Amino acid sequence: MAQGHITANYLPDGDDWTVTVTMGTESRVAHAPGLIAARVQAEQLIEQLAPNSAGRVVIHLLDGDGFAFSTAYLQARHGLSDEATRAAARQAAAAAAAQQNPGSQLR
Repeated sequence: MAQGHITANYLPDGDDWTVTVTMGTESRVAHAPGLIAARVQAEQLIEQLAPNSAGRVVIHLLDGDGFAFSTAYLQARHGLSDEATRAAARQAAAAAAAQQNPGSQLR
């Protein structure tokens, strides 16, 4: 049976990461020492909220930005440091913001 989407939002928290998984009005929070570990934590939280994977849609976001999460996660998966991952996330977020507001940089 299809269900609503689930969001997993990741935020840098000092040297660690905080992930908040939300489905409807229910939320779960976990902390992890790196983005990959946070992604694993998210999967566990997702299983708690929606044990049946049929029709489950999960959207992963870094501070609300899916492109930034994808960029940062791929950087982390390819063995770059957490600082390089954070830098990639910042660059991806800035690029996405520039695309959404192209005239704002002309001031």
